[in-house]
Amino acid sequence: MRVLGESDILFIIAAVRWTLLLSLAAFIGGGIGGLLIALARTSGIKWLRLSSTGYIKVFQGTPLLMQLFLAFFVPGVFGIDVDPWGAAALGLSLHASAFLGEIWRGCIEVVPPGQSEAARALGLRYGPRMFLIVIPQAFRIAVPPTIGFLVQLIKGTSLASIIGFVEVTRAAQIVNNATFRPFTIFALVGLIYFIICWPLSRYSRMMEKRLVAASR
Repeated sequence: MRVLGESDILFIIAAVRWTLLLSLAAFIGGGIGGLLIALARTSGIKWLRLSSTGYIKVFQGTPLLMQLFLAFFVPGVFGIDVDPWGAAALGLSLHASAFLGEIWRGCIEVVPPGQSEAARALGLRYGPRMFLIVIPQAFRIAVPPTIGFLVQLIKGTSLASIIGFVEVTRAAQIVNNATFRPFTIFALVGLIYFIICWPLSRYSRMMEKRLVAASR
C-alpha cells in the first residue's frame, strides 16, 4: 500500500475522457438503433412491430451488467476478438437503442394523427411523411426524456469497469487497490459524475417546463 498522490488523482481525472467518449459512442449507436426501433414500433407491418417489441422487452428486462458480459464474451465463442472498448460500446449501444426506441415511439404517437392523415392525403409516402411531418414535431417532445436517459447512460458507463474498460470507475478501482483510500477516491468519482450529469439534468427539467408551458 502506498500514499495517495497527485498522480493518482490526475489518473482518475484523465479517465473522464473515456467515460465521455464511451457515452457519446453509445448514445450515437443507441440513437441510430433507437430510431429504427421507434419506426418499426409505429409501422403498419406486423412482424416489424412484434420483433421490435421483443427486442425492447429483452433489453429492458435484463440487467445492463449481463448485457455487457454477453457483448464481451459471446463474440469470442465465434472466434471474433473484441476488446473492452468495443464490447462496452456495443453493449451500451444495444441497451440504449431499446430505451431510446421506446421513448421516441411514445413521442411519435403523441403527434396528432391528423398530421399524418393530412400528409397522406397530399400523397406523401411513409418515409417523407415520417421524416418531414411527424418526426420534426416529435423531436421537440423527445428532447427532455432523451436528455434524461443520456444522464442514466453516462452513469451506466461505470459498469463497463467489470469487463476491464478503464473509465472513471475502473481508474478509481485501480488507484484504490494500490492506496486503499476508498472514501477519498470514490468521493472524487461521485463528484466527477455529479459535475457531468447535474447540468444535463437541469437542462432536461428546463426543457420539460418549457414544453409544458408551450402546450397550455
